[in-house]
Amino acid sequence: MLARLPSLARGLAFRRTLLVADPGIRAAGHVDATARLLESGGIEVHRFHDFGSNPDTRMVERGRDFASPLEVDSMVALGGGSSLDCAKGINFLLTNGGRVQDYWGYGKAARPLLPMIAIPTTAGTGSEAQSYALISDAETHVKMACGDSKAAFRAA
Repeated sequence: MLARLPSLARGLAFRRTLLVADPGIRAAGHVDATARLLESGGIEVHRFHDFGSNPDTRMVERGRDFASPLEVDSMVALGGGSSLDCAKGINFLLTNGGRVQDYWGYGKAARPLLPMIAIPTTAGTGSEAQSYALISDAETHVKMACGDSKAAFRAA
C-alpha cells in the first residue's frame, strides 16, 4: 500500500493534505517517511500529532484549529484506532463546523467530508473499515460514537 500511496492520493485529487498520526508513530519515523512519499507525488503535506490515545474533544479541536488556516483538501490517517478516529473527528469539524458533540450518533454531517486515506498500523479496532469515530468528551469523559457514511475512508 505505501508504495502506491502517491498515485492513490493523486487519483483522489489530493493536493494539500493533513497527515494525522500519534506521537509514537512520529517518533518511530513513520510520519516523515509517509510525508516524503506523498511529497514525491506532488502533494503538500501538513503534519498533526498533538493528541494521545483515546482522542477527546479537545484533541480534535486542536486538530481543527491547526488545519483550518491551511485549507487542506484531504487527509491521511496513519496509526492505530486513535489516529484514525482523531482524523475522522477533525474532518467533521473542518467541513461541517460545530462541536464534536454535534455528531454524536449517526448521519449528523450535513455537508461532504474531505476524502481520507487510512494507513492502519495495528489490528483490532477496525476503525479503517467503518465510518464511526470514538471521541471522549473532555469534560464528562463520556465516549461518543460519531458516525456518518461520509466519514468512511476512501482507501485503507
